[in-house]
Amino acid sequence: MKSKFKKILVTGSDGFIGSHLTETLVREGYNVKAFTYYNSFNSWGWLDEASPEIQKNLEVFSGDIRDPYGVRQAMKDCDAVLHLAALIAIPYSYHSPETYIDTNIKGTLNICQAAKDLGVSKVVHTSTSEVYGTALRVPIDEEHPLQGQSPYSASKIGADQIALSFYRSFDTPVGVLRPFNTYGPRQSARAVIPTIITQLAGGKTEIELGALSPTRDFNFVEDTVQGFIAALNHDEIIGKVINVGSGFEISIGDLVKLIAEVMEKDVTIKQDQSRLRPEKSEVERLLASNELAAKLLNWKPEYAGTDGLRKGLYKTAQWFSNPDNLKKYKLDIYNI
Repeated sequence: MKSKFKKILVTGSDGFIGSHLTETLVREGYNVKAFTYYNSFNSWGWLDEASPEIQKNLEVFSGDIRDPYGVRQAMKDCDAVLHLAALIAIPYSYHSPETYIDTNIKGTLNICQAAKDLGVSKVVHTSTSEVYGTALRVPIDEEHPLQGQSPYSASKIGADQIALSFYRSFDTPVGVLRPFNTYGPRQSARAVIPTIITQLAGGKTEIELGALSPTRDFNFVEDTVQGFIAALNHDEIIGKVINVGSGFEISIGDLVKLIAEVMEKDVTIKQDQSRLRPEKSEVERLLASNELAAKLLNWKPEYAGTDGLRKGLYKTAQWFSNPDNLKKYKLDIYNI
């Protein structure tokens, strides 16, 4: 695809959503620089699994989103940024909240400050449906109040507001994309769908979970990726927040039944107290309004409703059930 941008920086490109997004952009002909987290193993995270053809057409910058100098260096020759780099695990944010402030808020500040100073043409900042907290009304539109029910969600509220403040203060061309619960191949086992699937794929018939009553709006990763590409190519997102969600909710209890059905497994559930969030921190209900995404970005989910969720879960279960993929996960350890 011919792009109006000469080069696009994707931060968090080594992670779950970021790697899928990076690979899709390269396949579609975009010129991409992948910002990966520096480590002594010279690992590019999930991009290590990308095909040689993808890797050959990819520029990789290893650094740390918390380092303003490295961020500026990475952005110097880029005219668009898709900013996904973040700490996202909610349980980990309970005992290490400062790392979330450093990574999520200061990291976003570094991106916005460099974008302002370098004259970058567009920044798409990644939010999360967790910023809404338990739904006060449904479906949740972009005007819904923000409720920081965990240090993670509070840090993302702060990051979102930093991004929007640069648009309002300096006309920096920043927009906020707010995905609801994305799932799919490569997701960390700290998330509920991989937790269920990996336990079943590993041979368990009794699986351990936390709360079963909360509902979530699950978005297959291919839909989330297309949301980012739509945001990249539609300037209507600048200065705005836009939800990307399926518009369908399901309880965790019913989700387990659907996954077991898709995988053709028998399952019983054991509640693990260590997996429960503190009572006032649990988000009880999430259901997206995606009307603004349809109107401004011409985006609609391909994996919508029960049938769409079933199709996405089948693809996800197939990937996790591959022994080469399953062995990357520590099935007997609760991953926070």
